[in-house]
Amino acid sequence: MIKIIFENIRMAFASIKSQKIRALITLLIIAFGIMALVGTLTVVKGIDNNFSSGLQSLGSNKFSFRRYENNFLQGRRHPRGRKKINPKISYRQAVEFKKRFKEPDAIVALSFVAARNTEVKTDTKKSDPKYTIVGVDANFLPVNAFEINEGRAFTENDIEDNHHFAIIGTDLVKELFKKTTPLQKEIIINGNRFKIIGVLKNKQATFGGSENNRILIPFNLARSMFAKIQPNYTINVAVTDKNKYDILVSKAIAVMRNIRKLKPVQPNNFGVNRSDKLAAELKKVSQSLTMFAFIIGLITILGSSIALMNIMLVSVTERTREIGVRKALGANRILIMLQFFIETLTITFLGGVVGIIFGILIGFGVSRLMHIPFSMPWNAISVAFFVIFVVAIISGLYPAFKASKLDPIQALRYE
Repeated sequence: MIKIIFENIRMAFASIKSQKIRALITLLIIAFGIMALVGTLTVVKGIDNNFSSGLQSLGSNKFSFRRYENNFLQGRRHPRGRKKINPKISYRQAVEFKKRFKEPDAIVALSFVAARNTEVKTDTKKSDPKYTIVGVDANFLPVNAFEINEGRAFTENDIEDNHHFAIIGTDLVKELFKKTTPLQKEIIINGNRFKIIGVLKNKQATFGGSENNRILIPFNLARSMFAKIQPNYTINVAVTDKNKYDILVSKAIAVMRNIRKLKPVQPNNFGVNRSDKLAAELKKVSQSLTMFAFIIGLITILGSSIALMNIMLVSVTERTREIGVRKALGANRILIMLQFFIETLTITFLGGVVGIIFGILIGFGVSRLMHIPFSMPWNAISVAFFVIFVVAIISGLYPAFKASKLDPIQALRYE
């Protein structure tokens, strides 16, 4: 039986060589369907990995107060249709919250974005205008899961005494300090000199944005340097005891409502971003994307299967005389059926391998363009091989069955 299978595989390749254009078209149809399936699933996996790394960088037991929930929109719709405009979280409110919310199982960090797309200089070089200047306090790094790769973090004295110190990301190191350590070197931001005391560890891009182009400077110093802006302050809280997470969130909301002078009947006029709720939302998004990828891929595969079946039926019709000769020489229905089925399986497998390779390349390219992590989509490849087998069965059985039923005498007379 194995010998017969190998002989049919040899005949399948001989048939492919004799009908190169048709075989190529058939192969490309299958390759396109598999490429769509693997490519889409690869991109979805990259997005899912990006979500996961983003959640890890946010911290598993963390919540924050911002002007709007998740900070995705500048304005939200009121339930009755009116645009909801939340007042900014002011410096006074942020500092007041940190003073009042004194919980042994919680760490509070204050920060704000002082400037975006900023040019950074040294005495001899200048960078592209792409850096984000962030004013932070001494708790910012541990609360937001940032780690120091070289040097040290800010101390309370650095913040309180407005020391002209800076902690930079890896993007600035690559651009201005390629062949030397940046520690103790000076950079110039808006005419102010800062001594570099630390370099952050490299982070993968999260939610489509880079974390490596940040430059951290002391909180109060940033306020005095950028006094003209009216920033939105962010309050981040890390909970050290996860069993008290819900209780501390409720207490923090109560403190914030009191600071914002809200009456009991008034809704929150600030956003509460919980890491657990964000994780649940991102899981739903990931599941929806995966389902969408499967639907798109399977629709494409279905179209490919129909096209392949039609091409194989045409092949059976054109090779009617060949089938008659084989039957006259003693080939039974099973051998004829096996011949055409293995031929279909061979073409499908070749097209599938090509489709998998191009699907992975497309996924890799899209991941690079979207700045999301890429990993080999082994699950997608497994699904693709299963789909290849199913397509071969669906597309090959009927033409093979039709070929096996041909009458040998009528087949020999066919012109």
